[in-house]
Amino acid sequence: MELVLLPLYFGLVAFIVSPKFGRYFILAASLTSLGAGLARLFSYQPDTYQTLFSLSKANALGFSMEIGYDGLSLVMVGLSNLVFFLVALANLSKEESRSSLFNGLFLLMQFGLNGLFLAQDGLLFYVFWELALIPIFLILYWFGANDSQKTWFKFFLYTLFGSLGMLFSLIALTQFGFVSFAYGHLLQVVIPAQYACWIMSGFLLAFAIKIPIFPFHSWQANTYDAAPMAGTMLLSAIMLKMALFGLIKWMIPLNPGGLSFWQLPIIFLGVVGILYGALIATRENNIKKVFAFASLSHLGLIVAGIMIFTQESLTASVVQMLNHSLIAIGLFLAANRLEVGFGSKELSTMGGIAKLAPTFGVWFGIITLIALSVPLTAGFLGEFLLIKSVFQFNLWLGVLSSLTLVLGAVYMLRSYQMSMMGAPAIGTFEDLPVNEIIVYFIITALTLFIGLFPEFLIQIIKPSIEQIILHTQNPALTIR
Repeated sequence: MELVLLPLYFGLVAFIVSPKFGRYFILAASLTSLGAGLARLFSYQPDTYQTLFSLSKANALGFSMEIGYDGLSLVMVGLSNLVFFLVALANLSKEESRSSLFNGLFLLMQFGLNGLFLAQDGLLFYVFWELALIPIFLILYWFGANDSQKTWFKFFLYTLFGSLGMLFSLIALTQFGFVSFAYGHLLQVVIPAQYACWIMSGFLLAFAIKIPIFPFHSWQANTYDAAPMAGTMLLSAIMLKMALFGLIKWMIPLNPGGLSFWQLPIIFLGVVGILYGALIATRENNIKKVFAFASLSHLGLIVAGIMIFTQESLTASVVQMLNHSLIAIGLFLAANRLEVGFGSKELSTMGGIAKLAPTFGVWFGIITLIALSVPLTAGFLGEFLLIKSVFQFNLWLGVLSSLTLVLGAVYMLRSYQMSMMGAPAIGTFEDLPVNEIIVYFIITALTLFIGLFPEFLIQIIKPSIEQIILHTQNPALTIR
């Protein structure tokens, strides 16, 4: 239970820790949680399930309160803990890191996310979903741009509306052979054909908004732009991963009959998102929005891979989820340094920073190459297998999805060239502090490790994915 209880304990304590020591407290707290997650990960035996907590039986509402993990859940918890540590480290010199309120909300959000990845009960999954969303909304509201109330309100309404859709679908499942909300029991619920796609729609709405999938993306760019650096990192690097995880573990396995109805439309929307996000990113002048639309583009490919729902496409999707999280932290860290240095987010006002801050120029260049999915990196493996899976599903969709490689090079190299190259647009620019160099080094090392030794990750998640696919393809458990 330490995977859930440590962030909760540290989060509550953070509210009363002196602001003088707050930044070091959340760094130590997130490092402790990361250590606990890594200990579980390196001692995990693939093809096993570990129960952390479970009631002897469900209560009158069918609430079983079971918490545990298989390989997929454990990898997601490890990613969550890693992201929070890297964000805490990157945020070490920021003003909000001195706030007890920010630090407490930061760690309570980690509690919600870890609980969500470990939840083995439908209602518990929904509860942790909401517990993860409340702290990030408050972080955005209290520490984001003061003139962005409309943006926060839109984010709140989108999220609330989607969450209600998931809740209604969970309640609807109780009408068909319901025993309890325990994951194993929900997998056995047989949904009549005329209801299958409707029940899946509730889950899909919640996850489509949070990822986001085109056309549910209209909240994303402005929210990323107005959020504080840590908020943008958390939204892009880990918050949306809870929705991608939900697609894989909850939406499709609980509603296997709805897959045939929604598969092609969602894959098509994913490919539209790839092109739409990439094309806007090639023209956008606000560097934070460039990376926001780039994120939308990459997520479209991951969503398409998940909906194809083969062993290879799901494995590639998980690899690319991890890769996307690491890249997001690196890119938005670079965007923040440029914004602080120039007092502007506009690429047209930038230039020549590689000469003024050579260390930053080198690391931003490395992150740019990683974002381009060059060989030996995790992105090269993930994108290649995802595009291959889309090609196998549909030739024309595969051709369109492969344009992400070309368009990605355009907007990433354009961003680097406009900000780093040419004559300096300002007289001085502060180079990277040690904490940010460490963040870039960890990101680079991990993307190379996954790219060079993917079997370490694949062997952990393979049994979980096999079980999910086996259930979905079993006629006894699908619609009749």
